[in-house]
This record gives sequence, structure tokens and C-alpha cells, in this order.
Amino acid sequence: MDLIKKSAFAFAATLVLAVNSFSSDEDLIKQGEKIYMTNTKGNCIACHDANGKTMDGPGNMGPKLQFLSVWPEEVLYDKVFDPSTGNPVTAMPAFGRNGWLSPDEIKAVVAYLKTIN
Repeated sequence: MDLIKKSAFAFAATLVLAVNSFSSDEDLIKQGEKIYMTNTKGNCIACHDANGKTMDGPGNMGPKLQFLSVWPEEVLYDKVFDPSTGNPVTAMPAFGRNGWLSPDEIKAVVAYLKTIN
């Protein structure tokens, strides 16, 4: 009987943690989308069309973002932090290396990018 109670408690605790994690993930995704869309922050939408979101302006200077949900988070983070490490002739600015986005802001952008299929 004691084992059943302990197991039930462990399951409940895990469920609570999972729900809280999902909630914070949703908040992180929303924050990342805001940075993606804001012209005074990431302004990614100025060069990249993604998830059907476009805006008037260059918008096609960078590649259309798709299938990023399967990319590793570390690769996306590095790409936003300093894209020249993988492509020295890229026109994309180094948002992290230049200090335009903080590490937490880049993580939020990555959380949003991971929603792109």
C-alpha cells in the first residue's frame, strides 16, 4: 500500500512539473515570436518568411524558414548568435555576438523557430 501511495505521489509530481514546463515553453515561444516580429529587436521577419507570416519590405533577402522543428536547438542558437561561423559570407547579422540579443532572448527565438515546419 505504501508503494502505491509513493508511486501515485511521484506520478502527480511529475505531471505538475510537466504542465508547468509546458506553460513556460508556451511563454518562451510567444516571447520568441515577439522578438522575431519586432523591428527594434530581432526583426527576423524583415528577411525571413516563416509560418505564413510576411510583411511589406525585403522579406525575401534570407531563405524562407521551414522544417526548423527538426533542427537541433544548439544549431539554431549558434545560427542566431553568429551565423558567420557556418557561413563566413552571410548577410545575416550576428545577433548574439554583436550584443543585440541576450542569450535568453536568443533561446526564446530558438523556441519559436522550433515551431516552424
